[in-house]
Formats: sequence, structure tokens, C-alpha cells
Amino acid sequence: MQIEIAYALYEEQFLDVEDVNEPCTVEQALAQSKMLQRFPDLNTEKVGIFGKMVKHDYVLREGDRIEIYRPLKADPKDRRREKVAKERQSQS
Repeated sequence: MQIEIAYALYEEQFLDVEDVNEPCTVEQALAQSKMLQRFPDLNTEKVGIFGKMVKHDYVLREGDRIEIYRPLKADPKDRRREKVAKERQSQS
């Protein structure tokens, strides 16, 4: 069966089409993927299928796209707090 594995850096995106045997879990697909050959130190702790977080034991279906999520640079809540604080300072 064919699946896709997607990973994005800030300036570049990668999408590999992979052929895997059925049944296949996310963990098995990642272990044999070209993506991990290209990025051997890639953190695959957080992954999803079409934008929905899944565990590594999720059984893939034909056409699924595994998305490898990288850590956030900054917590969105903290960024909003900083923005509000700056806006309040500029209004004073």
C-alpha cells in the first residue's frame, strides 16, 4: 500500500511516497522510511495523520500521510502574553 511521509523545516518541506506492507503501523513505516535515512537524528515523537495526532501503534490505511511534527520554538500562549504586554506599554 502507498502512504506519504511529510516533514517541514522552516525553509523547506519534504514529502516522500512510500510503499509499505499491510498491516503497517506508524512506527514500522517510519523505521523503514527514506525520511529517517535523510534525517537520522529526526525526532519522531510527535506524529499525526492529516493533522490529527496519533500514537506510533496506529495502523495505517492506503493513502495516509504521516506528518512528523517538530517542536515549537515558542509557546503560543507566552507569545500572546508578550504581545498584550507590549501593547499595554505602548498605550501608557
